[in-house]
Amino acid sequence: MFLHFVDMKAVFYYKNNVILKEVDLPEIGVGDILVEMNVCGICGSDVEKVFGKYSKPSMRLDHEPSGTIIKIGSNVSKFRIGDRVFVHHHVPCYACHFCLHNNETMCREYEKSNIYPCGLSEAFLVPAWNINHGGIIKIPSDMTFDQAAMIEPLACCIRTWRKFTYDSTCSAIVFGAGATGLMHIMLAKNNGIDEITCIDINDFRLNFAKKMGAIAIDYNDSKMREKILQSNPDGVDIIIIATSNQNVFLDAVDLVRKGGKIILFGVPPKNATININVGIIYSKEISIITSYAASDYDTKDAFSMIMSAQINIDKLITHKYSISDAKRALEHARDGKNSIKIMITK
Repeated sequence: MFLHFVDMKAVFYYKNNVILKEVDLPEIGVGDILVEMNVCGICGSDVEKVFGKYSKPSMRLDHEPSGTIIKIGSNVSKFRIGDRVFVHHHVPCYACHFCLHNNETMCREYEKSNIYPCGLSEAFLVPAWNINHGGIIKIPSDMTFDQAAMIEPLACCIRTWRKFTYDSTCSAIVFGAGATGLMHIMLAKNNGIDEITCIDINDFRLNFAKKMGAIAIDYNDSKMREKILQSNPDGVDIIIIATSNQNVFLDAVDLVRKGGKIILFGVPPKNATININVGIIYSKEISIITSYAASDYDTKDAFSMIMSAQINIDKLITHKYSISDAKRALEHARDGKNSIKIMITK
């Protein structure tokens, strides 16, 4: 039923290159679990790590895996060999000052709690800390591994919507029609917001946004501003930046209404700076909100929304590659040609 290997393949980013290495099968401790990877999604942050200048310290390619438990430590009682699971790569402590003030992803333990060697490997170790802090969820037989691998990116989007107030009268713009940008459109619709504009440069992705009920505008359209303000002369209530292109922040400041909200969701490039008149932000009373990653609360909500079909996550998956073709998969994700979400399989 399961792979029986002594060593295994794993994908790493090393010296500006993606490499596939044979590594030893991890030895588990008494509280650990070993999971055979079935599916691992490629995230925009993975692409930025490999081909861009990622601003977060981690360079691991690992954070959207699902799979099957193939080995458990002697002290593990809540899971069994053969359980199908979603695994979150990071978990907070839920007891520190950050966690108690709803800033779980700022917890000092959050970045430390890594799975090993990474999610993009034939198998990976889930440490006891992650298990004991909600970092692994059993998935039922009617949830696919593909759907389970999409829990983490959806959870990140759900966390974003917890950070600001809105109602059904709001208008919204999403910059970026990648997988998470489209998830934000889905969540906006689910939250009762009908007027949503999606802006991107990729026609294939813009067509996806249009099918979801969003107004699709090419970022290079010379009449972009005119088209948006025609129906929103006072500006847009909510603008979500779901791209690493931080130049759109200037557009967001221009297009958001007085008292509106700009949400920085996409990870900016390393040392990204913007020259802006802060007086405009002040005088318009613009709220600038950042949102990084997700906690156990968000992953549970994402799990529930996928299970209840509130969010049809499957239609975002457009391509699959084997782990041996991980480098080609990342290159495909970078050029975005006719693709939304690309998955790596065992």
